[in-house]
Amino acid sequence: MASSSDAAELIPGADRMQRRHIVAVTMGNALEFYDFVTYAFFSIQIGHAFFPTQSAYASLTLSLATFGAGFLTRPIGAFVIGNYADRAGRRPAMMLCFLLMGCAIVAMAVIPSYATIGLAAPILAVIARMTQGFSLGGEIGSNTAYLSEAALPANRGFVVSWQGASQGVAVTAGGLIGVALTSLLPATALDAYGWRIAFLLGAVTVPFGLWLRMSLPETLHRSETAAPAAGAAPAPSRLAQARRHWRIFACGLGYLASGTIGTYIFTYIVTYAQDTLHFSARVGFIASTGGTFLGIPVTLLAGWLSDRQGRRPLTVWGNLLFLALIYPTFAWIAASRSVFAFITGMICLNAVSGIATGVFYAALAESLPKSIRGSGFGMIYSIAIAAFGGTTQLVVHWLTNVTGNPVAPAWYLTGAVAIGQVALILMPESAPVKLAKLAQRPRQ
Repeated sequence: MASSSDAAELIPGADRMQRRHIVAVTMGNALEFYDFVTYAFFSIQIGHAFFPTQSAYASLTLSLATFGAGFLTRPIGAFVIGNYADRAGRRPAMMLCFLLMGCAIVAMAVIPSYATIGLAAPILAVIARMTQGFSLGGEIGSNTAYLSEAALPANRGFVVSWQGASQGVAVTAGGLIGVALTSLLPATALDAYGWRIAFLLGAVTVPFGLWLRMSLPETLHRSETAAPAAGAAPAPSRLAQARRHWRIFACGLGYLASGTIGTYIFTYIVTYAQDTLHFSARVGFIASTGGTFLGIPVTLLAGWLSDRQGRRPLTVWGNLLFLALIYPTFAWIAASRSVFAFITGMICLNAVSGIATGVFYAALAESLPKSIRGSGFGMIYSIAIAAFGGTTQLVVHWLTNVTGNPVAPAWYLTGAVAIGQVALILMPESAPVKLAKLAQRPRQ
């Protein structure tokens, strides 16, 4: 296990710069997710702007399909930018991602409506979403690899958990802005321009984020192992290393697919509150914001505990608790049809889901070799999200509409989380504290 003095040799002033590194890296991740959740929160209003039809169902469906278009380019971004991060460095890859994100979020805010420029409006909206997806595909792998490499082994779980917590910060910020806009603006103004304000507020952070990332020290070329002995066999190719770690890839895909479904069901609850339960948009924003806000300390605490107790106990038992609570929570909401049940249930369920999520990022990153960490993590994450993130809200919207049952989202979420549970059970332990104890055991 590396000491603080070892870290200081690797990064001069590491202890002093650690917080600034975390802020610089996770700020980008937060902005990426802020853009995505802002679209999810205002999907009804965006549908009215770009897809005006006589059917509210058709307008919302087209809006959600455009939201899903951003997921198609994620694997491409993960492959292209992830490989760039593994070869050229984490910092240039993160700078590129942040710049692309800034362009996409500004474009989304200023594209004229269908009433103004006709068919060009939805086409430009789709291009903006696809650019955003390409950026996020490369961002998540580069970011997580950087945090994993910059952190001391003894607190890597806590540091990397900020990656998951930053998503909570993004959703919380988006929810607070949503609450403010729905409180201050009448429905007609929210429909006309209010949702654009939310995107522009996110764009304001882009210059500051770029400035912060310029000061990040590079971690790619820092050695994680002792230098190879003279005459040692050459390191296997990156493709060979990917094949050797097929179990990690499979488990990562299994869990992240289930986690993706959970994440985007929670972002859909603003629409679910309005469209299915006939609550106000404000109620949906309060439930979503409260859950993600509470999830931030839960995620960080889980990451901190995983540095002491190991990754597997937190992921396996945390996900199992989440699984056990899903159906009873939705059933309670459907039976009572009360604002109290909806807000309380969604807040608690969302917060509990953060236990496993906050720990898994570190477990996956440290289970992959450094030479494929950025691209490997990004590809696993992006494939899972491309397959399920873009379709989750459509599937839930369709299930609820066809069955007329407000519990329908629980059926889909329960099945997904159960599959994720199997993947977590099969995932090997990777926490340095546990591996050190295993190495100290006498061989029999």
